[in-house]
Amino acid sequence: MDRTYRLFDDNLELFNSMLKDIASAKRYVFIETYRFGIGSIGEKFRSALIKKANEGLRVKVLIDGWGSNSDTSFYTPMIEAGVELRIYRKLKFARTYFAKNHCRNHRKLIIIDNTISYIGSSNLTAYSLNWRELNLRINEPTLTKLFKNSFNDSFRSYDKYSLSKHSYKRNQYYNSWIFLQDVPNPYRQTIKKKYEQMIDSAEKEIIIESPYFLPGYKLRKKLCEAVERGVNVIAIMPYHSDVHLVDIIRRKYLGELHEGGVTLRFFNQGNLHAKCLMIDNDVFSISSANFDYRSFRYQYEVALIGDEQKVLDPLRNHVDITLSNCQDFNYENWKKRSRVEKFFEWILLPMRYFL
Repeated sequence: MDRTYRLFDDNLELFNSMLKDIASAKRYVFIETYRFGIGSIGEKFRSALIKKANEGLRVKVLIDGWGSNSDTSFYTPMIEAGVELRIYRKLKFARTYFAKNHCRNHRKLIIIDNTISYIGSSNLTAYSLNWRELNLRINEPTLTKLFKNSFNDSFRSYDKYSLSKHSYKRNQYYNSWIFLQDVPNPYRQTIKKKYEQMIDSAEKEIIIESPYFLPGYKLRKKLCEAVERGVNVIAIMPYHSDVHLVDIIRRKYLGELHEGGVTLRFFNQGNLHAKCLMIDNDVFSISSANFDYRSFRYQYEVALIGDEQKVLDPLRNHVDITLSNCQDFNYENWKKRSRVEKFFEWILLPMRYFL
């Protein structure tokens, strides 16, 4: 079978493709997503899944109790039709509120039959319909099997709390592909470690796309060290994200990165929600993980790393279009920011672990 890959950075095109593939499903449909939203998009996916369940297909859906509506009334018609719905960790008010409730399932995977799968940044909601995203549709049985195994494992253990130094998932390999599965762990952060290795290996260029750009000290240091050895390092983020507190906190680090030679670009045509790392136009990562503390430390995430030219070419085009809709970081304005702005950066800084 000819392997095919297609990138999507437009949610409407993505959702139409997903719904078409779901409509064509013959065996099963599995969905793991952070946000399955009430509204027009959520209703379309709900109807599509109900139809497949009524046709006798096995339909499983795993959503997050924070990102999605944990009130199951919206999902009742799906459940009544035979869809197996599980909700990862509804919010719990306890003494350990912040630590426990910030362990979220932030993964985005759709697996259809034994060949079609989707991985990337998009949630199934109209809330983000006009955001710029990055998702990969894969028509490849072996990769789809890796995603299916990951999903089944998540579905089985959907309500277990595990923030532990012992939590760990082995990397999965297929030819030159690497499939990473992060679990909440303050010490052993698989995706972050792999990104550090990729940054260290760069010889010409590093491109990062992330909606929430809060790299820790070690990552900031590695990016600046890459500049010192002659690598062109570009970090792309939205001018205004949908989480204003992140924008305030990240501002504290921008001067340091600029002084270290990192090129900072701000997407100014709406919200950028893509999550991408590209090294030397040779290796890429497409993932659910943001470039921040919370994704690397507290959340269930997935990342697919590869060097497939059929992906690299459209991904480069995606990046170039994103950059053409960006503005540069204004270092002089950053230095002139007010004492009030600096105060809020300082006082909000401890929240960087939870945003």
